[in-house]
Amino acid sequence: MLAHLSISNFAVVKQLSVQLEDGLTAITGETGAGKSIAIDALSLCLGERADANAVRKGAAKAEIIAHFSLSGNSAAKTYLDEHELTSDEDENSCFVRRVVSKEGRSKAFINGVPASLQQLKGLGQYLLAIHGQNTHLQLLKEDHQRSLLDTYAKHTSQIDTVEHAYSNWKEKQRMLQSLKEQAQQREDRLQLLTYQVQELDEFAIEEGEFEELEVEHKRLSNGQSLLEQAQTSVYNLYENDEGNALAVIQNSIERLGELEAHDASLTPIISLLNEASIQVEEAASELRSYCDQLEIDPLRLQQVEARYAKAMELARKHAVMPEALFQHHQMLASEFSALGEQETLLGTLELEVDNMHAQYLAATKALSESRSCAAVNLAKDIEAQIQQMNMPHAKVAIDVLYDEFKKPSSTGLDNIEFNVSTNPGQDADKLEKVVSGGELSRIGLAIQVIASDNHTTPTMIFDEVDTGISGPTASIVGALLRRLGSQAQVMCVTHLPQVAAQAHNQLFVTKLTDGESTETQMLALTKQDRIDELARLLAGDKITKSALANAKELLKSAASN
Repeated sequence: MLAHLSISNFAVVKQLSVQLEDGLTAITGETGAGKSIAIDALSLCLGERADANAVRKGAAKAEIIAHFSLSGNSAAKTYLDEHELTSDEDENSCFVRRVVSKEGRSKAFINGVPASLQQLKGLGQYLLAIHGQNTHLQLLKEDHQRSLLDTYAKHTSQIDTVEHAYSNWKEKQRMLQSLKEQAQQREDRLQLLTYQVQELDEFAIEEGEFEELEVEHKRLSNGQSLLEQAQTSVYNLYENDEGNALAVIQNSIERLGELEAHDASLTPIISLLNEASIQVEEAASELRSYCDQLEIDPLRLQQVEARYAKAMELARKHAVMPEALFQHHQMLASEFSALGEQETLLGTLELEVDNMHAQYLAATKALSESRSCAAVNLAKDIEAQIQQMNMPHAKVAIDVLYDEFKKPSSTGLDNIEFNVSTNPGQDADKLEKVVSGGELSRIGLAIQVIASDNHTTPTMIFDEVDTGISGPTASIVGALLRRLGSQAQVMCVTHLPQVAAQAHNQLFVTKLTDGESTETQMLALTKQDRIDELARLLAGDKITKSALANAKELLKSAASN
């Protein structure tokens, strides 16, 4: 519950500090005094956007501090724990602070820890529910009617199932649509790849083959020259009888050997020549083998030239280096295979989309059945409430119409209609076609009270929701709010004495001005103060003895209920 509210330099409030109590608290005051100022401050404190207009003229900043008691509020405690915002001093207390500068910048704190607007709103749903003056008009909208019915039904799991099924279905639809949109582009690419891959498959170049072709082509092209030069080298190194390299070396070894006894420094030279002799003889042997193995094969040369030329042609056609032709072939083949798989995936996705649509329809039908059951009970509860509010002949029917051909949404396929008949013999019809403004207010209040019975929010604020209600009906509305106040903390901004008299506590809002500035104050009323204020609400500015007597009677009657 809301334990304390402190407001500084907010709008027309200079300084305001209010202690809040359990039960029903009525907030009254003169027209234009700012009775809704506390509600506006709380809205700001719990995540509403702020601007510079929120700051009192002449002040540097506005500040709102709300102290909530969390006793019995496990949902709020869990939220604070999950976001590491729990108070170190008292886990049963929560302080929310919002500061707005005159430039329009704002800061927020939860238990002294900086917080985002999203965190304020997330926590606020477990602390406070505000029902404003426009709430009744929301009743005319189908979305709001559906939301009220779902809140009453408490079928969160069915709603989550529908949302999940819808999300999965739409995602698969998006993937399918994307593949279909790319179909022509994919078909054109497949046609090109079919030709390119087939051509490369037929050529079937191996990895590293082009480099080998290049080497073999050079050898075959220069085969005759290689053979002639190799044979000449063998002749000059070993076979020339008139003089060859080996003979010259051996002759030098013999001559130097004769001189070695005279000069030992020739020994290393003779060793080198011996090694050279051996190497020349081995080289000559290797060259003979090379000549024996070297083939002059015009047919093979023709084959190599043809394959080499084809590789060069394909490389130019595909704009790659000949050495990269193999890798390019593998890449195109992989792409061709992937595009073929996409064609298969297209058929698979179509089946998955159909299956997910069927799952979505099954989930929406289950949700619709749950809504239909809840609609019967909610209609009975609303009817019972409004019949007590001077609408004795009212009949309420909530129709849940399942439409499989309706545009799908995450909320299901139901059309929700709140239909009302207010007079005997009158056919039930949509709210906007039947009820007056006052009747709509009564129906709206009844629905809010019923919805609040099903809600876990410990504090509820009603901002002039009794507009358009008067006389005996106002007393019934007041009793309804008092009953609600026995279950939770309720605050009600009202101008009706019959409603204010039913409150367990009463706050009076007054506006003071010195001609240059205006200041709003909120005062807790004593029992005598309440009698005077109720008399003012009954009689206007001129309070009569009769009005005072009526005020006392109203308080006495409320206390006895």
